[in-house]
Amino acid sequence: MRIAHLAGRPVLLTPEGAIDIPASLGAGLFARWDDLRRWSAAATGARPYDESELEPPVPAPRQIFAVALNYRPHTVEAGYEEPEVPLVFAKFATCLTGPNTTITLPPGHVDWELELVAVIGREAHQVPVEKGWDPVVALTVGQDLSERISQLAGRPAQFSLGKSYPGFGPVGPALVSLDEIDDPDDLELTCELNGETVQHDRTANMIFPIPRLVAHLSQFCTLLPGDLIFTGTPAGVGNRRVPQRFLTPEDELVSRIGGVGEMRHRFWRPRTP
Repeated sequence: MRIAHLAGRPVLLTPEGAIDIPASLGAGLFARWDDLRRWSAAATGARPYDESELEPPVPAPRQIFAVALNYRPHTVEAGYEEPEVPLVFAKFATCLTGPNTTITLPPGHVDWELELVAVIGREAHQVPVEKGWDPVVALTVGQDLSERISQLAGRPAQFSLGKSYPGFGPVGPALVSLDEIDDPDDLELTCELNGETVQHDRTANMIFPIPRLVAHLSQFCTLLPGDLIFTGTPAGVGNRRVPQRFLTPEDELVSRIGGVGEMRHRFWRPRTP
């Protein structure tokens, strides 16, 4: 089951097109998740759709968690030691955008960070590691776009504001239910900039896999239906390249995770007066 948000309403994406989800199911998407799965098995009425109209599949999550330094090669390229516990920051919901949009570049150095995003479907608190997958109902593709100057300003640096400009949280194209994915612990990630592969890894190489992240976060916070967990980015980000490389208005960024989906984004920067 692949659930998206299209032109303001939830839809089921199929190879034939988009099927509108009945209002009785769409209003409480996660509360009716099992009913939604049963309905989707026999749903009909697919229609063509324009991918540019796809919106974030969770339009208004109450909490967005993000994890830093969760792949060893990225930890090394960033010049840090491997963390002993997950390093967590927040992104704010106004940064979300859809999977095929044009994103405004603010002043500064804007960098890419492809990430697998776990979607919470059930309220959860103090979840043991061995049950860490239980509250997760779907996966989606994400980019943790980052303006590096503001992100790294200050001692100690704080991450959330520099990673929460409008459009800095692209997610999509759909919520992919776990039964669609052969092995949710081992997915291929590929990020391409203008056709060049800049990031490539597998989620099996996470330092803290999704069950560990869910268990850790839920010791502190109550996880809520619709919450998003950006699970960290692999090596290959722009500010660790020599020379450094950042996004420009001429760029196209493709974010792909095997079995989950693909996003495409372009960028523009307003002219200064």
